[in-house]
Amino acid sequence: MRKQRNRTLSRLLAVTLVLSAFLSACESGSGGGTDIGAVNSTTEGTDNAGNSGNTNAKEENTSQENDSNSTTAEPAPAELTEFKQAPMLDSFSVPLKDRLPADYKITNEMPKELLNYEIGTYGGTLRTVTSVVDWDADVFIMNDEALLNTPGLLGQEVTGNVLKSYEMSSDEKTFTFQMRKGLKWSDGQQVTTDDVKFTVEDVLFNKELTPIFPAWLNAAGDPNGKPFTFELVDEYTFKLSFDQPYGGFLLSLAVQGWRGYSDLLKPAHYLKKFHKKYTDIATLEPDMKKAGFKKGEWVNLFNDKDITNWELTNPKSIGFPVLYPWMLTKKTNTTATFERNPYYFKVDPEGNQLPYIDKIQSTLVQDIEMVTLKTIAGEVDFSRESASLVKMPLYRENENKGFKALLSNLHVSPTDIFLNMTHKDKNWSTVVNDVRFRKALSLALDRNEIIDSIYYGFAEPNEWQDSTYDVDAANKLLDEMGMTKGSDGFRTGPDGKKFTIPIEVGAQAPDIVPMTELVVEMWKQLGLDVTMKKIDGALWGKRNEANDLKATVIWAADPMWYYGDWGQGIWGPAWNLHRSSGGTKGVKPPAEVEAFYQSVSKAAVANPQNAKAVVDNEIKKALGENYYFIVPLQNVKQPLIVNEKLRNVGNENALAVATDYAGEQLFFAK
Repeated sequence: MRKQRNRTLSRLLAVTLVLSAFLSACESGSGGGTDIGAVNSTTEGTDNAGNSGNTNAKEENTSQENDSNSTTAEPAPAELTEFKQAPMLDSFSVPLKDRLPADYKITNEMPKELLNYEIGTYGGTLRTVTSVVDWDADVFIMNDEALLNTPGLLGQEVTGNVLKSYEMSSDEKTFTFQMRKGLKWSDGQQVTTDDVKFTVEDVLFNKELTPIFPAWLNAAGDPNGKPFTFELVDEYTFKLSFDQPYGGFLLSLAVQGWRGYSDLLKPAHYLKKFHKKYTDIATLEPDMKKAGFKKGEWVNLFNDKDITNWELTNPKSIGFPVLYPWMLTKKTNTTATFERNPYYFKVDPEGNQLPYIDKIQSTLVQDIEMVTLKTIAGEVDFSRESASLVKMPLYRENENKGFKALLSNLHVSPTDIFLNMTHKDKNWSTVVNDVRFRKALSLALDRNEIIDSIYYGFAEPNEWQDSTYDVDAANKLLDEMGMTKGSDGFRTGPDGKKFTIPIEVGAQAPDIVPMTELVVEMWKQLGLDVTMKKIDGALWGKRNEANDLKATVIWAADPMWYYGDWGQGIWGPAWNLHRSSGGTKGVKPPAEVEAFYQSVSKAAVANPQNAKAVVDNEIKKALGENYYFIVPLQNVKQPLIVNEKLRNVGNENALAVATDYAGEQLFFAK
């Protein structure tokens, strides 16, 4: 079905162009795209096996077959002897040979079948646009570097990235990591296992700085599990060991949570200046005062100075040592400028230091509609996060402005529907905890209308959750629940009053608001009082964290199944908090929800192939039966707006977000 749909893409979009005038007239009622497929992939390889009792010796040039406990060796690529740099670095005080690590990485971010890689040319400024203060999702993903990587974000193999290589023991409990010799922070300081040792011993295992140990770093990813043990082998080698098998740990390091390297690797030479173990607290008092903290609050000061990957687009990251391809160097009220990192560790197959593009300029605009206006005016060179199929005819109509509107695969299910089952409103929670109610709402959704109206036919009804459209059956379920209609025609809750579904949504993506507007009208057919309120994205996050949202629409991580994001923190915030805190906070979940959590944990522990089976046979089965959240669609296409001269963009079979992830490979054709 999807192949046929792709073949007819041009014809269908030509037809939909006639709708652009109508869409333009409706623009003021639209809002938000989607942020944050599997094809076989193989990368070049070098087998690093040979240590007794160890398998899976993997580095960036290693092929991994379907069995995670096997390694297939391929000839190593010829060693590069010559390297080149961007002209803007010709006057840099440190020569290239002293900036690149001896163990440089030849980029492998995209499998060959998803990208026809071209050797690029240096120069240019990539223009992006965002409507969120101090945040640009496209720039974040282009910069974020994980310790390991999975080419194309497919989750089918794991190779080296910031770390040169890894070895996983045959019992999947011990992981040995090799660092890149000569790797340097952006300030020119060496990166060694001392940085890992500092991060582990002085940050992660310091209860003042880390009062709640991250669950994913416990055995089996279990909040109640035992934390890993750390062993420093030598200057460039370290081990992490668990008391239980944890094959899924590799994908946790490669892509889960977009966590990057900063959870396990921090610049010790910089941060020790703000840590009481290495610096007398009294000498930190001026810094505390300057930062607005009270006397003795060294923890707050340290956390303020420790810039994690999530803060790389924040102005306070300026000057912080990083390993990213570009680093923030200037920030105004409307623009953020990122310049190439002279010490970046990746090169192309011919020895050209990456990235090709000199700078990224991110422009802040008022809202998502202004993003669209700048895009169709040809003032944006790259836009994925804020692009939406709702706007596709408009994009295509304006391609003469110097950009191309492409379609790739979306990495999430874009507009899933969440009802908070742990909200403090007892009347609300009584209703939404009845699976008949959630099923009734699903039955009242006309997926075909959603696909045609919001996604222009480039999506399909979900196959693993019942996608039947039957309003009569939905009404019968509500009748069975005793939700009778009052004199005003609205159904009542257990308290005898009109039952309201207050959907609050952010503008995180352009399709969220129009999708929600459609859902509101469909659910009103059931005699339910349904409202929609658009709120600021930051406020949305705070309300969700405080367990104040009752209903919302946002994405989950399918088809990135290995991400482990099944909306647990949205449809059951108090239950999820109970689990993530090891039972010290939140509310204990019911048995069936706890069983679901166990399945999620099982998938996190297993090697990728076994994990996929758990996802299909347990997790999706539970979601299909219990409707913990409603997933209307699958196989959705994602627009990717790029400058017509931009090269090394993934093809239509790639995940659109994978092109972001391989941003250092982008270049402007001359």
